[in-house]
Amino acid sequence: MQTTKRIVAGAVTGLLLVAGCAWADEAKVPLKTELPKPQMVSTPLPIKIPAQYMEPELTGLRPDFMVPSGCTNLAAGKKVTASDKDPVVGELAFITDGDKSTEEGSYVEFAAGKQWIQIDLERQCEMFAVLIWHFHGARIVYRGVVVQVSDDPTFTKDVKTIYNNDYENALGFGAGKDLVYIENYQGKIVDTKGMKGRYVRLWSNGSTANNMNRYIEVEVWGRAVK
Repeated sequence: MQTTKRIVAGAVTGLLLVAGCAWADEAKVPLKTELPKPQMVSTPLPIKIPAQYMEPELTGLRPDFMVPSGCTNLAAGKKVTASDKDPVVGELAFITDGDKSTEEGSYVEFAAGKQWIQIDLERQCEMFAVLIWHFHGARIVYRGVVVQVSDDPTFTKDVKTIYNNDYENALGFGAGKDLVYIENYQGKIVDTKGMKGRYVRLWSNGSTANNMNRYIEVEVWGRAVK
């Protein structure tokens, strides 16, 4: 009897995994987004983060990231809200306007410390990648980068954390297992593995340059749930 139960439980689990990853057998294509020109505009500063918490620095072009055919940038032109309602520099709309330059008028800067931005995709969507450009005009690392998805605009329930490099647990979501990374003009790709939700919230906690929080652009690649 126990053996039968284990077999049935295993079969059910397998069916759930297949159902939850129906896109796994779909044809994949490389994610294609318009990249900005490399614009290193400031003197590199020392990055004082233990090596075990850091990704190797990206050199050259990143390998293709594959997504199901038909995915688009769901965040383009969508409404952005933030914990800091009065940015120090720029406007919230800059984050989804498609402009990835480092020039003033292309980025938004928020107050020091723990801050979040949130993008409303307007309906539940299936997401395969989030691309983040904090600020690629300097060789810096942003601290406490956390990406979360929910159908709740207040993020008080049904919150799914899909990326967390806050190894010091400064934000209180638990010590992150993802590695911190040096900013690059190609942006940071977060694999969201078909996660479903309407709202995407991104956290940061200053950088190795200063305690302020900048964003140039965020893209969310996926498709609406039918």
